[in-house]
Amino acid sequence: MKKHTRPLFVLLVILIAACAFPKVLSEGAQPGVFTDPDVYLAYRMSLSPDAPYTAFAYAHDPADNQAAMADVIVNPDAVFGFSPSPESTRLKHYADALDWTDPQEVAKARQTRRAYHESMQELYVMIADMLGQAKPVEEIARAVSHRRNEIRLESYKGDPEELARVEQSNLETYGDRFGPSADSLFEKYGSWQTVLEKALGTNAGMDACLGFYDEFYDLYELVE
Repeated sequence: MKKHTRPLFVLLVILIAACAFPKVLSEGAQPGVFTDPDVYLAYRMSLSPDAPYTAFAYAHDPADNQAAMADVIVNPDAVFGFSPSPESTRLKHYADALDWTDPQEVAKARQTRRAYHESMQELYVMIADMLGQAKPVEEIARAVSHRRNEIRLESYKGDPEELARVEQSNLETYGDRFGPSADSLFEKYGSWQTVLEKALGTNAGMDACLGFYDEFYDLYELVE
């Protein structure tokens, strides 16, 4: 795959902009359909279980993202139109973790993932501080990659069952319950800047299942 090479400070600006100014409704959205995930969830929860409903629509279709579709399936009955694939190495443990057709269960899971995304802002501050100290890219990438793994596990510290699910997913995907090491990512991608980009990324498939795909769309395009 072709990789975009950007100066580190440019990468930082792109990442901060992508997270500070989320896309709730953007180009490509169809008229007459719901595109705001929170508004849509409120609408769905206001209906009786058997009532007909209007479907949610992303401005950017997750089905066009091969990486996302490796982890999820199109599910017309799911609240946001996608659910984790039972065949996915990364997300198979989430396929039955909740009822993806139930707006209330999805809303609860969305709150948890929102908190995780918000906690990731710490990494941008870390990058800015280390850039200010003229630290090399490798040192920044190592520190951010390690902290990202910590943040992910910390986000589930109040939910032992979910923490066990994440650790098992990490073990099966990366061979380490803690998550991918910086060295393993460098061995795979051959670039410390790419290691940094991966540390700041987010799973597009899970974001699609929980209504965050448009909001973090720019992050999925950092490496093509």
